[in-house]
Amino acid sequence: MVPGLPIASAVLAKYKGEGDAKATLRPYTPINDENEPGYVELLVKQYPGGPMSTHIHNLQPGQTLDIKGPLPKYAWAENKHDHIGLIAGGTGITPMFQLARGIFQNANDKTKVTMVFGNVSKEDILLKKELEELENTYPQRFRAFYVLDKAPEEWRGSTGFISKELLKTVLPEPKSENIKIFVCGPPGLMKAISGNKVSPQDQGELSGALQELGYNKDQVYKF
Repeated sequence: MVPGLPIASAVLAKYKGEGDAKATLRPYTPINDENEPGYVELLVKQYPGGPMSTHIHNLQPGQTLDIKGPLPKYAWAENKHDHIGLIAGGTGITPMFQLARGIFQNANDKTKVTMVFGNVSKEDILLKKELEELENTYPQRFRAFYVLDKAPEEWRGSTGFISKELLKTVLPEPKSENIKIFVCGPPGLMKAISGNKVSPQDQGELSGALQELGYNKDQVYKF
């Protein structure tokens, strides 16, 4: 049996520890190949004091985790957009990777994808091997740009935070027809790039770098 999760969807994990007054709920985006049966793969970064991430990292083979889903995020359909931009920070890469891989696994989907991925250090870049594989396999349709806050001397990519100048250079232009920009990352990145969501059901107003570059609310989706 395959997981049955559509592109751009998540699952909700639930954990209630001993003595907890209420359960902890966290959404996660599976990163496994949807066509491979038998399992769901989650990429979970452990945070000090994080009840859910600590619980998941402490699980042993044979133990279980309560999850439910799918939780649809963005209603993707093949060739829905001609060109999409993916702006991610840290673990915000997971829905972007799921979306990009889903596009390229569909031979009928010709969408072009440009990704900008920000991290603190080179070691923090998640799914680097998988992203490079996509870039090597689809060089005309997928490009990834990496930004490091603390870059080593030999680093040839962008440094600091994801800048408005970089986005202007690499993303599909706001005046282009049928484009979409997706954003996912920690609150600081969201605030700087697009503004944060009000709630899972309310995208909120568009602000930050994307608004300053001329994109409108309908051209941007916040995971």
